[in-house]
Amino acid sequence: MAVPAVVVLDFETSGLSPAQGDRAIEIGAVLLRGGEVVDQFQSLMNPGFRVSGFIENYTGISNAMLAKAPPCAEVMARFAGFIRDLPLVAHNASFDGRFLAAELQRIGAAPPGRFACTMLNARRIFPGAPNHRLETLVDYLRLPRPEAFHRALADARMAGAVWLRTEAEITARYRIDPVPFEWMRRLGSVPKHRVEAFFQPGPA
Repeated sequence: MAVPAVVVLDFETSGLSPAQGDRAIEIGAVLLRGGEVVDQFQSLMNPGFRVSGFIENYTGISNAMLAKAPPCAEVMARFAGFIRDLPLVAHNASFDGRFLAAELQRIGAAPPGRFACTMLNARRIFPGAPNHRLETLVDYLRLPRPEAFHRALADARMAGAVWLRTEAEITARYRIDPVPFEWMRRLGSVPKHRVEAFFQPGPA
């Protein structure tokens, strides 16, 4: 049975690894239900230190902006209420999942729930794409482009659009409607040569 809703999220961060002390500096998320965005969450997050010039240039998030932002703990407490126990989606979910787990752990909140990855799923359903970066998939699938990449809410919206298009492609190709979240979650670990067998007559 398909779940009624999913939260698609994206972090902008001070670096690549929470294990090395990097922190989230922005969170963006959309709540999808019935193929539509029904709610959203966005906030800058003050990590308590200055970010590098590279991160400022890459994200467009300046240290001056972060100085005025609420602390990470305050934002994450609100975000935990937003995601509740809903299944989660991200583009390159292993990256966002690590930061979500680290930030939730810092405030003593429950660890993240089930995660599915739009990047891994797209590699299996759209193998002809030039690559499977989020912005490339947006162009390849002819989805609306945001005003700016590498801001959390815009990227979450794009990942949500890729998620919905992937579901639609699976429905059209394999006559599965709706596509259960658990199947979408498992798809990312299916070897590419086994995708057809995975969906016929249903995931093994």
